[in-house]
Amino acid sequence: MTPVSKPIQALKYLTLLVAVFIVFFPIYSVVVGAFKTKVEYYQSGLSLPESWLLFDNFKRVFEVGKLGLGFTNIGIILVVALVGNILIGTMVAYALGRFEFKLRTPILGLYLIAQVIPLVTTQVATFSLIKFLGVYNTIKAPMLLYLGADVLQIVIYLQFIQSIPRDLDESAMIEGASLFKIYRSIIFPLLGPATATLVILKSISIYNDFYIPFLYMPSQKLRVVSTAIYTFVGPNAAQMNVISAGIIIIFIPTVIIFLFMQRYIFAGVTNGAVK
Repeated sequence: MTPVSKPIQALKYLTLLVAVFIVFFPIYSVVVGAFKTKVEYYQSGLSLPESWLLFDNFKRVFEVGKLGLGFTNIGIILVVALVGNILIGTMVAYALGRFEFKLRTPILGLYLIAQVIPLVTTQVATFSLIKFLGVYNTIKAPMLLYLGADVLQIVIYLQFIQSIPRDLDESAMIEGASLFKIYRSIIFPLLGPATATLVILKSISIYNDFYIPFLYMPSQKLRVVSTAIYTFVGPNAAQMNVISAGIIIIFIPTVIIFLFMQRYIFAGVTNGAVK
């Protein structure tokens, strides 16, 4: 190793250590804070808790924050939103990937433009539409807002559809199959890997979203997991020890899903990537 390369190598390891600290420090602070009382949390800082057997914070999250209700509501929203995403995403990708028509490129361009526009800038129009439809402060509001397929879904589905031979479509047409039957019996089943990938990515995105449920479902009966822990945020202070316990509970399903399904995520994104 040359004298010049030693500082560069040291800089690489230093950068990695800084990155590890940035990633794991929030996790450490949340785990440590979840097992402290309110007084201990603000007095002891980031030191280890006096007892790792203090589970009062976890009980308060379920009893006061109604986290169980939050899991139920977000589960219902996820099922409806994912079914809608799969149907709309596969149908749009089937139309754009299998048929040639004048509006094909403009439609795909509109999806790209919608992805670039910041969500906050369109909230006035979106909020007015939700109020007009009469679904404000109901569980239907986030369902409708999550239903739409985004450009990531369309692109991944398109790449998978383009890898499916058109001979299958032509053979089915010769047998008298309609376009809808070709989509239902041939295209949709073959999009399984892409669907599994997008279900995982979309589930994590919806599960962790706070903005839409907080804005469109202010009722306490409609709280989800992300808004349940907001119960412990007051006008002057927040019960950070209880919030830390809630964050740990909320993240457990996400971590489990990622650990068991990561191979589907990587495989689906790799196979559907634009070459």
